[in-house]
Amino acid sequence: MADIEKLDLKSKNITDEQKAKLKELFPEVLTEGKIDFEKLCLTLGDEIDEGEERFGMTWPGKRDCFKVIQEPSIGTLKPCREESVDFDTTENLFIEGDNLEVLKLLQKSYYGKVKMIYIDPPYNTGNEFIYPDKYSESLETYLSYTGQIDDEGRKFSTNTETDGRFHSKWLNMMYPRLFLAKNLLREDGAIFISIDDNEVYNLRKICDEVFGEENYRNECVIRRGAKSVQAQFETWDKLGSGFERIIIYSKRSDYRFPKQLRRLDEVKQGSWNNHWRGTERPTMRYKLFGIIPSSGQWRWGKERSFAAIENYKKLLLELNVAEESITQEQIDEYYTRKFDDGDDLDFLRLSSNSKPEHYVPPTDSTLLNDIWFDLPISSSKEVRALFDKKKIFDNPKPTALIKRMLAFGSGKDIILDFFSGSCTTTHAVLDLNKEDGGNRKFIMVQLPEPTDENSEAHNAGYKTISDIGKERIRRVIKKINKEKEGDLDFGETKRDLGFKVFKLDKSNFKIWDGAVDTKPIHEQLEFAIDHIDPNSKEEDILYEILLKSGFELTTPIEELTLEGKKVYSVAEGALLICLEMNLTKELIRAIAKMEPQRVVCLDSGFEGNDQLKTNAVQIMKTSDVESFRTV
Repeated sequence: MADIEKLDLKSKNITDEQKAKLKELFPEVLTEGKIDFEKLCLTLGDEIDEGEERFGMTWPGKRDCFKVIQEPSIGTLKPCREESVDFDTTENLFIEGDNLEVLKLLQKSYYGKVKMIYIDPPYNTGNEFIYPDKYSESLETYLSYTGQIDDEGRKFSTNTETDGRFHSKWLNMMYPRLFLAKNLLREDGAIFISIDDNEVYNLRKICDEVFGEENYRNECVIRRGAKSVQAQFETWDKLGSGFERIIIYSKRSDYRFPKQLRRLDEVKQGSWNNHWRGTERPTMRYKLFGIIPSSGQWRWGKERSFAAIENYKKLLLELNVAEESITQEQIDEYYTRKFDDGDDLDFLRLSSNSKPEHYVPPTDSTLLNDIWFDLPISSSKEVRALFDKKKIFDNPKPTALIKRMLAFGSGKDIILDFFSGSCTTTHAVLDLNKEDGGNRKFIMVQLPEPTDENSEAHNAGYKTISDIGKERIRRVIKKINKEKEGDLDFGETKRDLGFKVFKLDKSNFKIWDGAVDTKPIHEQLEFAIDHIDPNSKEEDILYEILLKSGFELTTPIEELTLEGKKVYSVAEGALLICLEMNLTKELIRAIAKMEPQRVVCLDSGFEGNDQLKTNAVQIMKTSDVESFRTV
């Protein structure tokens, strides 16, 4: 009998991925699937550091971080239509669950597809919910925490300053998540991370290790509400802090992001700038107004500079003004008029001290640097306005901050935030799409962390942080739709104003996790025979197969009828999924006739019919189906 290959129901194997990369670079170092370290040393020669002392960062528990990364997830993401908006057409996602498990589950479908990641992780202040007690039980811990299984002692914990491993536990929480997040970034992608003084230096060090020191870009500073509990005392141990940082890392060191500008409060008048600069380019030294620099260079090439001199002469002639009496306002007005007519002119002249200088036009913006103090401190007013003036979330990040980061990309990127909180990132994405006609997509991930029972949010019915995030998205969508109704200039461009909600849960299939099974043999046999959770809905199973086949959760799905049976067509027939329990030879032939790349059926659909299985394998091979698998 020909065997049908089983669909791998675990998340992407990170170890296999790393080995594949190594094999691509150094195929000679793999022997029978194992890495021959001696051969690797020989291949790299002096580049291998065999010394006992090395420069780097370590902490208690770092070894377990790699076990966390290598441990595949056996969970799934179950669709929740009733909490979604435009479920069948939207390409946006909100995922409720522990972000470690979710990041693992997204590896197959979103590997190398995300343009920008923004996260505002816990700041390790001593009262944040941050990590599972046992790395190997993160899914079980999560299910126990959310009340989906009986509590067997597993719990999420806070990290108190009295704990001897205060910093270590925070690093153990962050390192695997950053590692998995890097895999999701595109080659031209970047990650932005908000952080305060407590862990900024440790965060920089682990990011240097995960992303590469050469991929560090900037550490920007933003204002925060300055608070000091010491205000009541006459002596202080330190000053209060009025700023936070955002560190930026790219996926690759050779990536260059677009020039970034910051909007000014008012238009800045035109000015003149020294045409000489100190960088050494001998080819850019030529005679200008009779001057040849002995070092440095002119800022423009010879042809452009000479054209700019003629432009300035023409300006004086057209305005009929002597050079010594012309005002800056006259020059600016002339430039603006010409610019509005489609002429972008350069001007070059001699300064009052006989040095070449070029004209810098009036502008409403300036080059962005790493000081972002022009941004508002928070978006509390924005959130209150959405939630009927109620204080639903403490200190939400301003949407203006996220929009600034979004400007580092384009209008059609996937944006990920896996500590999404009140979903400021989504608010910014939807607003910016409305403003510039973009088509950015978002993936938000948030733990259903309980709100304070005495808070306005809890009293208003929002029992978890994820409830707040989902409702904020709905209200932003409603607000934009309302604005669209009364805006004749909104345009006919179809904007994605929806989102699919998924929730982390255990797999719909009973998956053996590799542990030694101590159950009686008859229970193990039952496990092998009936491995589908009887409580699973068909749509839950469909999306688990979709996810673990490497398709995005927003991939279009069409329901077909072939030989009287239901078949799901994914990505216009690239994958066909049949969840029928009574498969027939006629159905198998009808599926193969559609010439899909891949086919997945339920193993129980063959009902122990070995002959049908054998025929199915041969039919699929004959029809050049690349992959035929069962679950």
